[in-house]
Amino acid sequence: MEEKTVIKSMSSEVVLSIEDIKEQASKKLPTVAREFFNSGSTSQITVHENSTAYQKYRLRPRVLVNVSKADTSTTVFGSKISFPLCVSPAGLQAMSHPDGEIATSKACATRNIHMGVSTFSNYSVEEVTRAGLGVEPIKHAMQLYTMKDRALQERIIKRAEAAGCVAILLTADSPVLGYRYNEWRNDFRTPAGLAFPMMEKSSEQILAQTHDDGFLAMNSDSHSWAEDIPRLRSLTKMEIWIKGVLTAEDVLLAREYGCDGVIVSNHGGRQLDDSPATIDALPECVKAAEGKIRVHIDGGIRSGADIFKALALGAECCWIGRPVIWGLAYDGEKGVEKALQILYDEFRRCMMLTGCSSVADISKAKIGIARLDGPLARL
Repeated sequence: MEEKTVIKSMSSEVVLSIEDIKEQASKKLPTVAREFFNSGSTSQITVHENSTAYQKYRLRPRVLVNVSKADTSTTVFGSKISFPLCVSPAGLQAMSHPDGEIATSKACATRNIHMGVSTFSNYSVEEVTRAGLGVEPIKHAMQLYTMKDRALQERIIKRAEAAGCVAILLTADSPVLGYRYNEWRNDFRTPAGLAFPMMEKSSEQILAQTHDDGFLAMNSDSHSWAEDIPRLRSLTKMEIWIKGVLTAEDVLLAREYGCDGVIVSNHGGRQLDDSPATIDALPECVKAAEGKIRVHIDGGIRSGADIFKALALGAECCWIGRPVIWGLAYDGEKGVEKALQILYDEFRRCMMLTGCSSVADISKAKIGIARLDGPLARL
C-alpha cells in the first residue's frame, strides 16, 4: 500500500501535456486570477467549444513514408520560426508570474517563435522586445485597440515601431467588452503593484476603476474600416493585421482595405458568446482569402495535433494565449518553455505519423471528420 502511494505521488508531478500544465497552474493561481484568465463570457459556450470543436477532426496516418528529415519550420513576418506557432498578445501576464511578458519573450526566443505584445502588458514594449534578443532575435507584433485618445494610440504605435515591432495586431472585435460574469461577481481589478506602461497608467490609476470601466473609458466604439485602417497606414510602416475575424465578409473587407493578414479569433471566447469556434470559422475565411491575404488562427489550441488540424484546414500559423499564461503560473520562463516544447514535440510527431516531411505537405487530405453514422468523412 505504501509503495503504491509513493508511485502515485511521483506520477502526479509529471508534466507531459498542456492539460498537465493547466492543472499545475490552477494550484498556484488565486481564484480571482484563475477565473479571469480561464473564463469566457456569459454561458461559456464559445470558450468551451473553441477546444472541443477540434475533436471532431481525425488524423489520417500514412505509412512507409521517409520522414527522417521532417522539417517543422515555416516563415512568419518574413522570418523563419521553428514551427507554425506564435504567442498571442495576452495582457496582465505579471498576474500569473512576476516576470510576466519578459519571461514569455525570453521563452519565445529560446524556442524561436514570434510573440504579440498586449496593450495591457505589465512591461513596456521596449523591455519585452529586448528580452527576445536571443541567438536569432524573434519578431514582435504590437496589439492595439481603437482608442478614444488618438494621441495615446499614436504614441503606442511609434514606440512599438521604434522598439522593432514588425506588425500591428488591431483587435477589431471589441467595441465593448463581452459580459464576463466572473469579473462582475469578483469585482475584478488589476492587482496592486501592476501598471500598464503602454497605456501610461500607474497601479494607483488602474485600481481606481474596475477592469470593465477602465476599458470603456479607453476604447472607442466608433471604430470603422474606412477610418481606422487608412489612419494606421498613415502612421506606420508596420504590417497591419486584423485580429478577431470570424466571417468571410470581414476577410473580404480586410482585403479591400489592403490589410496584410487576418487572425481568425473570437478573443478566446471572452467577447460574444455563442460565436463559432475559430476552427469552425476558419474554412470560410480561408476560402474568402483566396490566397491573397494571410490567414492565421487562435483560440482553443491545446495540442500539436490541434495545430496540425488548423494548418490542414488552411491556416498558415496558429497563436496561443492561455497555455502561455498557465506555463507562467506553473514555472515562469521555464514553464512557458515547457509548454512550447510540448506543442513542438506533439506537432512534429503528428507530421511524421501522417507522412509529412514539411509544413507544405499538410493538407485537407491528412484529416477527416468523424461521423456517428458511418466511416470517416474525407475532406
